[in-house]
Amino acid sequence: MKQENSNKLNEPTRSELEILQVLWKHGPSTVRFVNDTLNEMKRAVQYTSTLKLMQIMAEKQMLTRDESSMKHIYHAAIEEQKTKGALLEKFVDSMYEGSASSLMLQLLGNKKTSKKELQAIKDILARFDKGSK
Repeated sequence: MKQENSNKLNEPTRSELEILQVLWKHGPSTVRFVNDTLNEMKRAVQYTSTLKLMQIMAEKQMLTRDESSMKHIYHAAIEEQKTKGALLEKFVDSMYEGSASSLMLQLLGNKKTSKKELQAIKDILARFDKGSK
C-alpha cells in the first residue's frame, strides 16, 4: 500500500511534465534555461513560478539539485521512459479500458499518418509477430 502512495506522489502534473521534458531533452539545466525554453516552446511562464515549481519537484524527489556552484543545476531524477510508460498505461486504462488496439485505431483514424510512419508501425507489428511464434 505504501508503494502505491509513493507512485502517486511522483506522478507529474502537466506543468511538472513540461519541466521534465526540457530536462530529458537538454540534460541538467538551470532554472533560467528551463524557464526560457518553456517560454519559447509553450507559453509565457514567470521565472519565479518555474523556480518554485522546480523547488517543489526537488522536494518530491522528481528532480535533484546540484548546489556546488553559484547557479543551481537541476537534474531529472525520474526516468523518461518509465514515467511516460506509466502515464500512457494510466491513460489507456482510463480512456480505452486498457485496450492498446483501440488507442491505435483512434490515433490512426484521427490523424494523417505518413507512409514512413505506417511502415514503422508495420515493422513493429512484424517484430511482435515474430516474437510470438
